[in-house]
Amino acid sequence: MIKRLKRRLSYALKVLLGNPSMTFGLVVLAIFVTCAIFSPWIAPHDPLKMDLTNSFQPPGSNGHLLGTDNYGRDIFSRLIYGSRVSLLVGLVVISISSTFGSLLGLLSGYYGGVVDMVIMRLVEVIYSFPFLILAVAVMAVLGPSIFNIMLVLSVSTWPLYARLVQPQVMSIREREFVQAARGIGAGSLRIMVIHLLPNCFSSIIVTATMQMATAILSTAALSFLGLGVQPPAPEWGLMLNQGKPFLRRAPFMIMYPGVAIMLLVLSLNLIGDGLRDILDPQLSRMGRI
Repeated sequence: MIKRLKRRLSYALKVLLGNPSMTFGLVVLAIFVTCAIFSPWIAPHDPLKMDLTNSFQPPGSNGHLLGTDNYGRDIFSRLIYGSRVSLLVGLVVISISSTFGSLLGLLSGYYGGVVDMVIMRLVEVIYSFPFLILAVAVMAVLGPSIFNIMLVLSVSTWPLYARLVQPQVMSIREREFVQAARGIGAGSLRIMVIHLLPNCFSSIIVTATMQMATAILSTAALSFLGLGVQPPAPEWGLMLNQGKPFLRRAPFMIMYPGVAIMLLVLSLNLIGDGLRDILDPQLSRMGRI
């Protein structure tokens, strides 16, 4: 057991050393995750505390590393707490959409026929609604909130996993090892969970990693438009919206949250590319041609 663990660790280290972009992505992501978990201890100020006498302080002045916004709130502290919102939305959306979509894709690919037709038609119905229109409709009915953001993003992204898993299951279900499992009396549930779904894990993991970046971008976009997280919560898209009127006077109010969004999304995309190289090298080579 110890030797096997050592071999796996040495292989993981070899992969990381051979893929510096993925290593960079992991380091950046680890920094954001650390900030999200330990926000109360890392943030030097209360992210919600207003001090109008210290509004628009430039970076590095009066103990404010990245300056203050129009209400005198510390931008660095708000960025740190904002990582919680972005990562939370990304994790919840990907967990719900990948689980629900993969299960429906598994059922569709395994049973085929009417089940496949119903699920795929449902997928097409969801795809027929533009994301922004769907988001505006949901927010108009239910009101803007972080919970409703998660709901909209989960509903709009699960069809991707269903379409991803369904053709893979259809191609695997007739292979010899599945026929052998069916021949020794394995039930449909066992075949789907033990033999079919694990063969789809690599593509699901890679897609989920990259879709988490998309979910974070969508959250920031909705908050920027006023349809997502509401003031005074520290959220990067909302910080961009609040800094927009003061672009000339205090450009750092927009620059820092924009850089944070860029770095987090970039890190997730780099990790997704690295996972694709590790889990599906054939697909990776085809993508480079």
